[in-house]
Amino acid sequence: MGKIITSIILSAALLLGACNTVQGVGDDIKSVGKAGERAID
Repeated sequence: MGKIITSIILSAALLLGACNTVQGVGDDIKSVGKAGERAID
């Protein structure tokens, strides 16, 4: 479980670092959330 949370946090950090717009940040946060839901299920 700890590895999943760590990977989600690292992914979020990388995606946020790659964003250029506020809309891009929102899209990236949504995609990280969906990935987290899939990992938990």
